[in-house]
Amino acid sequence: MQYQFQFNSVLAESGFIMQGILLTIYLSIGSIILGSIIAILFSALRANGPRWVGGLVDVYVELLRNTPFLVQLFIIFFGLPSIGIRLTADQAALLAMTLNLAAYSTEIIRAGVDSIHRSQIEAGLSLAMTKRQIFQHVIIVPAIAKVWPALSSQFVLMLLASSICSFISVQELSGVTAIIEQRTFRSFESYIVATLLYLVLALTLKVGLLGLGRLIFPRVSGLSRVQVKGEAA
Repeated sequence: MQYQFQFNSVLAESGFIMQGILLTIYLSIGSIILGSIIAILFSALRANGPRWVGGLVDVYVELLRNTPFLVQLFIIFFGLPSIGIRLTADQAALLAMTLNLAAYSTEIIRAGVDSIHRSQIEAGLSLAMTKRQIFQHVIIVPAIAKVWPALSSQFVLMLLASSICSFISVQELSGVTAIIEQRTFRSFESYIVATLLYLVLALTLKVGLLGLGRLIFPRVSGLSRVQVKGEAA
């Protein structure tokens, strides 16, 4: 039997699909910003804080990196109400995505921090820079620049992982697609459209992050050299 594609009924829900896209973007951008702030803070605590604080950060990182994101999401949405903390589905999704991304980003930034040569820190000390100034100007900025491609990839993965939030009835793109499929009974067409939209969102974010890296780290990272070689070619 030859299958007949019928996208009209799916595309008729374009307004509903757009709502899902906007929520996906909101959750992704929100978790990227908040997760990055937490990751930088944890990196500072690892570098300058007491050893026991660094140990707590290590426990947090290993715990979230070695447990499924879906389980973390369920603990936040279904578990926290048992201790009196109630969050909406969207709030739980944003919190889970932020905490998960912060753990991965902290470990990625750690690799960048470890790549900073001791002589650079000693040079900062010789200039009478404070620990905060050394961390800000000598350590963290060059470290993030070196690992920016890896961070960018993690950000894109987090955008794609937002689809898991549909398990707690968050109506982001994946959740909206499931509802449209139930309404139209066009499973193949619904998920083809969702796949293409996720592809567009992921590629757009990837290109945007590459441009942001060139803007923020024009000389520290290798991103500017990639641009120069591309222009020369």
